[in-house]
Amino acid sequence: MSQLKITGLNIYPVKAMKGIALDQARLTATGLHNDRLWMVVRANGRFVTQRDIPQLALVHTSLNEDGVVLSMAGHGSIAVPFNLFDGASIETEVWGDVCKTVDQGEDISRWLTRALGSESPLRLVRMNPEFTRPQNHAEILGEETTTEFADAAPYLVANEASLDRLNSELESSSLRRVPMNRFRPNIVVQGLEPFAEHELAGMKADHYQLKLRAPCERCVVTTIDQDTAEKDPHRQPFKTLATINPMPGNEKAPAFAQYATLERGAGQYMELGDRIEALPQ
Repeated sequence: MSQLKITGLNIYPVKAMKGIALDQARLTATGLHNDRLWMVVRANGRFVTQRDIPQLALVHTSLNEDGVVLSMAGHGSIAVPFNLFDGASIETEVWGDVCKTVDQGEDISRWLTRALGSESPLRLVRMNPEFTRPQNHAEILGEETTTEFADAAPYLVANEASLDRLNSELESSSLRRVPMNRFRPNIVVQGLEPFAEHELAGMKADHYQLKLRAPCERCVVTTIDQDTAEKDPHRQPFKTLATINPMPGNEKAPAFAQYATLERGAGQYMELGDRIEALPQ
């Protein structure tokens, strides 16, 4: 069995905004602690990602004991407390999953709308603490699986060798390499062959275990430079990735990284450098 090493841990406190790289992260059933607790929506409740507003990539997030602080060059910063649950109720959806959320207030709405240059108001929401999000893909991700505002699964596990293979293909076509942040993973591992993550049943350490569930189908966000918010005019690396690692049953769409759920170890910590065991199917 392969021995792997954890080389990256990332959380994204606000869906679609910049992530935070960590040395260690607490494991929970809904993902790494503080991952995707907030999300941006329009006034009608429709959720917003970089697909709609690429400039979300330019909003920095930082955590303190009180909540998250959002900041953006030229627009200062604004604090969002963890316990802001007295706002208006807003119903939204995340890829078919209906979510009951709490609006985070007018001040934050005005800051977001101005910073992102939106012609229509933007709101920040937090999941209603009395609501549990239903799982729209129970047959794949498990009936008991639930998340905050992640697209589908609590965890996304990426493989360094898969990125290396993609970048080799890009360079062979005189195209620019891309960093791992194009794929916004929670966990990055080293020690697998390229795209071998799709063939594993899971991975474990002494005090935790993840079940790898399904490949992640990628979208145009992979073409957005996370430092500039600019889209690649040639739709790279999306096009190249689709040729070397297409989604099963959909050759036009690329796959990168694997959705995962926590099998055991809630409350335990995963750390950079952890040695873990790959579990074959």
